[in-house]
Amino acid sequence: MAYLGNAPARSFISFEKQVFTIVNSQTAYTLSNSVTNENDIRLVINNVVQEPGAGKAYTASGTTLTLSAALTNGTDEMYCVFLGKAVGTVNPPAASVAASQLAADSVTAAKLNDDIISGQTELATAPASTDELLISDAGTLKRIDASLVGGDNTPAFYGELASVVTLSRAVTTAITGFTQDEIDTDSAFDGTTFTVPSGEGGKYALTVTMTIDFGDIGADGETFTISLLNNGSTVKQARTSTNASNFRNINIETCTIETIQTLAAGDAITFKAYGVDADGGGGGKVQANKSSVQGYKLIGV
Repeated sequence: MAYLGNAPARSFISFEKQVFTIVNSQTAYTLSNSVTNENDIRLVINNVVQEPGAGKAYTASGTTLTLSAALTNGTDEMYCVFLGKAVGTVNPPAASVAASQLAADSVTAAKLNDDIISGQTELATAPASTDELLISDAGTLKRIDASLVGGDNTPAFYGELASVVTLSRAVTTAITGFTQDEIDTDSAFDGTTFTVPSGEGGKYALTVTMTIDFGDIGADGETFTISLLNNGSTVKQARTSTNASNFRNINIETCTIETIQTLAAGDAITFKAYGVDADGGGGGKVQANKSSVQGYKLIGV
């Protein structure tokens, strides 16, 4: 048949029951629930329902049950049923309780399964920067990207020049082959160019160090310049020079660039060098193992 509103539950209602431990010579017992009077319970002794009321089998008030006569432990049995405290035995159908049936903040920690974390799929590698974590911010649950929690300075790269590069006099030359002891966390550095990976734009600390040997042409007026380029445009340079008048009668010079650059995904970082000897002797040789490039992404800036 049809119903207006919810269909009646097809189940029974049970009443809460309390079984007592008999104590010899005792007539007062403590009820597990408070009652108004003895009519709120049905008392059964040795499977016989007792008559309530003063001058009868028992009285009750609050949580005190008083018998008209003491019972004997081991011989007598007693329990009561709370007539005013019904316990519904109807469970909602499986998958029938939705979020709208739950009050906000009604699920407490005590109701959460102990395996709420340990029962989940394990992340066996370091979390990606876009992975999200759940934290308590002054008692309020919030989600946060893993990149904002600790993290590491990646992408990162490093490489030493694997072989000597001979410079032509007064010619700016691309320096390639930084493949010795190479480090490349994100497969973004090929020994010549560092390309910022997708989603990894930000501020980067970059360092370029190159050492030049002018050999026999040195100590009479040489200039050595190194350059750091982004997408083919020079963003930083460093220069050193020697000449007889400043008494720097050495043939080997080192230049270093240290800079912080804001880079976007897809930006390409490359390196160049320039050498010239005043008397036309040549451009010098950029030294292997003494020349290197490196960079890494900064956290939190």
